[in-house]
Amino acid sequence: MCLPRGCHPSSGPPETLADRTDRAGSARRIRPWPTNLRWRSRAVTSLIVGRGGQTLIVTAGRGLHQRWSEPIEEIRPGDVVTVGPNEKHWHGAAPNTAMTHITIQESRDGKNVEWMEKVTDDQYHGRT
Repeated sequence: MCLPRGCHPSSGPPETLADRTDRAGSARRIRPWPTNLRWRSRAVTSLIVGRGGQTLIVTAGRGLHQRWSEPIEEIRPGDVVTVGPNEKHWHGAAPNTAMTHITIQESRDGKNVEWMEKVTDDQYHGRT
C-alpha cells in the first residue's frame, strides 16, 4: 500500500531502522507525514522520540511496542497506538511473524523523529 500520491518504496536507513523493513511514504513533505512500513520478524526501530507525536495503525501480522520504562505491549491488526510528542519508545515485529503498520507523525522544527540508541536483545525480550 502506498500513501498518498507520489509515494516511493525504499529501505529504512540502516543506522535507525533494522535492515529488515520496507517503507512506502510520501515523497513530499506533507503534514501529517504518513508512512506504511512492513517489518520482517524481529525487526525493530532504534529508540525514538516522535517530535510531534506518532500514531501507529497495525494492518497485518503481530508486533511489539514499548514506551520507555513501561512493559512491552503486543500489537495486532486493528490496534492503534498513540505516542505523545517527545515520548521515547520503540516498536517492531514480533519474534516469529512480520508486521505491517501505517505511521502518521507530525514534524516540529523541521524534524519528525529523533533517533536514539539501538534496542538491545535484552530490551526486545523484556529482560531489562
